[in-house]
Amino acid sequence: MSQRDAGDAVAIHFYATAPYPCSYLDGRQARSQVAIPANAIDAPLYSQLVNMGFRRSGLYVYRPYCDTCRACVPVRLAVDAFRPSRSQRRAFARHDSLEARLLALQFHEEHYALYRRYQLARHTGGGMSDDDPGQYSEFILKSGVESWLAEFRDAGVLKMVSLIDRLADGLSAVYTFYEPDEPRTSYGVYNVMWQVELARRLGLRYVYLGFWIRQCGKMSYKSAYRPLEALIDGRWQPFDAIGP
Repeated sequence: MSQRDAGDAVAIHFYATAPYPCSYLDGRQARSQVAIPANAIDAPLYSQLVNMGFRRSGLYVYRPYCDTCRACVPVRLAVDAFRPSRSQRRAFARHDSLEARLLALQFHEEHYALYRRYQLARHTGGGMSDDDPGQYSEFILKSGVESWLAEFRDAGVLKMVSLIDRLADGLSAVYTFYEPDEPRTSYGVYNVMWQVELARRLGLRYVYLGFWIRQCGKMSYKSAYRPLEALIDGRWQPFDAIGP
């Protein structure tokens, strides 16, 4: 695989990381396959890689490459086929007072403060719960492709921020953080549905939701969005093809 820049072909290589503790399933070791060099991955190539099951974290473009485990399944929503459930429609209506803006990738102290509250409440003890501004910026604000911060406010008060990449055929939902301590809220559900609507307005076919992991509650919720497609054996197929 290669990318052409100013008439010169740049070869993209893939390497497998050493095993490391899995972030999703306790007691397991994980490995990743990483695409390099990161600065040679432009928007068209990145779109191809996402279609092959890759994700990104900052400039780091990767996909699971574990020796025996296949728990991480890339999933996406087809915008025109998506039919929200009754509870999802209620969640969307519950937050219809939210006002969204698409911003460039720039540091905002208010965003970082919300990110810190979210990490401390939802991911205490995880690697990101102690992120300083530099680590936050490396993760959220570094991108080699077209990316936005979607900022959501209610009566002027910041409630949620979502990092979104634009692809050739859709949007990639990279990461979302929101006010963690408010009862009876469904910011995550609202965000997915809002991104579906954004993709529809932009004439894009898919919203890529990252990995579905059956055994991980923080990742298994994605199966609630239907009809969902899953990357199985190198082909995008109906989610139900995964089986029980």
